[in-house]
Amino acid sequence: MSGTEHVRVTAGTPGRDGALPPGDGGPEKVSGYAKKAVVASSIGYAMDGFDLLILGFALSAISADLRLGHTQAGSLATITLFGAVLGGVVFGMLADRIGRVKVLTYSVVFFAVFTGLTAAAHGFTEIAVYRFLAGVGIGGEFGIGMTLAAEAWPARKRARATAWVGLGWQSGVLVAALVSAPVLEHWGWRGLFLLGALPAVIAIVFRSRLPEPETFVRFKAAQQGKPRVPLRLLVADVPTTRATLGVLVLTSVQNFGYYGIMIWLPTYLSDRFGYSLTKSSAWTAVTVLGMGAGIFVFGRLADRLGRRTAFWIFQCGAAVSVLAYSQLVSPWALMLGGAVMGAFANGMIGGYGALMAELYPTAVRSTAQNILFNAGRAVGGLAPVAVALVADSLGLGTAIGLLAVIYVLDMAAMLLIPDRPAGSLD
Repeated sequence: MSGTEHVRVTAGTPGRDGALPPGDGGPEKVSGYAKKAVVASSIGYAMDGFDLLILGFALSAISADLRLGHTQAGSLATITLFGAVLGGVVFGMLADRIGRVKVLTYSVVFFAVFTGLTAAAHGFTEIAVYRFLAGVGIGGEFGIGMTLAAEAWPARKRARATAWVGLGWQSGVLVAALVSAPVLEHWGWRGLFLLGALPAVIAIVFRSRLPEPETFVRFKAAQQGKPRVPLRLLVADVPTTRATLGVLVLTSVQNFGYYGIMIWLPTYLSDRFGYSLTKSSAWTAVTVLGMGAGIFVFGRLADRLGRRTAFWIFQCGAAVSVLAYSQLVSPWALMLGGAVMGAFANGMIGGYGALMAELYPTAVRSTAQNILFNAGRAVGGLAPVAVALVADSLGLGTAIGLLAVIYVLDMAAMLLIPDRPAGSLD
């Protein structure tokens, strides 16, 4: 069998030419290496979450200091996410060519440098450039980390592994929600971005001691050197193309809903209900805790009930809870409702890594994860601006409530993606 034949994927036909075979896919035991792989991936993803949420909390201070308009301020998140698309493609292809762990380390160094430099910006153009380049580093973390976790864990627990990586993001977001107010008060927005660059040191040290996953080592040995990254495997045939289109819709909705909610939630609580920055931070933290609980539950449901069923449950819950949240007025209802909304709207993040790892072969697995998720981020990057435009006409509460519509599209997209038992990765 030639190298090209070995890696060909047919999404609709399990067990043939590189697609997943049915069955349990190997032993149930989780090795020490697998646990370290998840920790390494989670640390990097936590820094991404921290960086993007502190931008939300710092927008008002940045706008005042740099004299930015409402649309300019909202576009900083969009610019960051566009950078993530470029980083996703570049770092994803590098990870499939030279190694998951190596490129994870490179991406986090790149991210840390430009996150720190954001603190030195003195105008819109300068901060936009730094945010774009920080986004390039961010773009590498999701797909490579999810691939590393998926390749290291046994098949029947794979969604749980990628859910733990998703929880890394939420831990970073939670820390950002808790520290943003006091750091802004004492050191300003510049101090907040300097703080965001520091955890990169931990990630670099941890990853320097982690070898490449056995799946990639075997594949690279079979390729006799640096393997090629055939992008055509993303659209190898009609079933694969349908699956790729379905995943792209899923990731676009995921990111549009997430950034539409999280970038504007502190402002929504402040403008409509008069919450102080500290109180907005506390209420946002509860929403983030709900997101973490949702990710944890989703991983277990996806392993027990199957990917499609778990996604449908959470997509339906997201549509209902987002609409309901926009109608709440009581402080305690907003707190509880935020947790429920967060659980459904972001719980699904834990499933994308396992889903995409099972759809694409080793030759293009990191590339597929990064291209598809970060293309979704590019679409999601429009959410802060879109919410701002709708809010100008109809109010911020209505703008957030209208996000419920996108989850109906999400449910339909699942029909394009094959639902099959998890198996060993080729």
